[in-house]
Amino acid sequence: MTPPLILASSSVYRRELLLRLKIPFSCISPEVDESPKPGETVAALALRLSILKAQTVAQQHPGAIVIGADQAASLAGQIIGKPGSLSAAQLQLARLSGQTVVFHSALTVMLGPSYCKSMDVPTTCVFRTLTASAIQRYVQIDQPSDTAGSAKAECLGIALMERMDSSDPTAIIGLPLIALTRMLCEVGLDPLEHAKV
Repeated sequence: MTPPLILASSSVYRRELLLRLKIPFSCISPEVDESPKPGETVAALALRLSILKAQTVAQQHPGAIVIGADQAASLAGQIIGKPGSLSAAQLQLARLSGQTVVFHSALTVMLGPSYCKSMDVPTTCVFRTLTASAIQRYVQIDQPSDTAGSAKAECLGIALMERMDSSDPTAIIGLPLIALTRMLCEVGLDPLEHAKV
């Protein structure tokens, strides 16, 4: 009997990505404080929160395979968060225009006390030099107020980019499926063997 699979997230983007693996799962939103700790690096923040989210849900569902994920972005080592509003997204994109931003997509998979594996899959994004009118039009179309860095790479946000470098093309959207598949295989849940048609 395969343990149930739970995505410890309320993100519609992560849910849509996990659906690609065609394994039945449920979503539970972990209620955790996502504030960075003093002196915490961006990569450490994303990794800590992915572990905390997985642990929070795993404590309530000890027999389940739990996936925790978090993404944080950095510009020259400084955290770039979710803008929270469309006007803030415009300001954020004006700041990121022509800059190199690293998105840290952290992933944790837990199964009881015996298995807990975490990793950070970074994506380096070089933003195009953007005009104010292009930024305004993009923000109106994609409405990226809930996205770190104000860029929805799965939508029109890909047009903001000069270049993107990552070992996993889904990491930028928030759930690195290549790394996740490896981890799921380690706990006996290979998507190629458990996918539902």
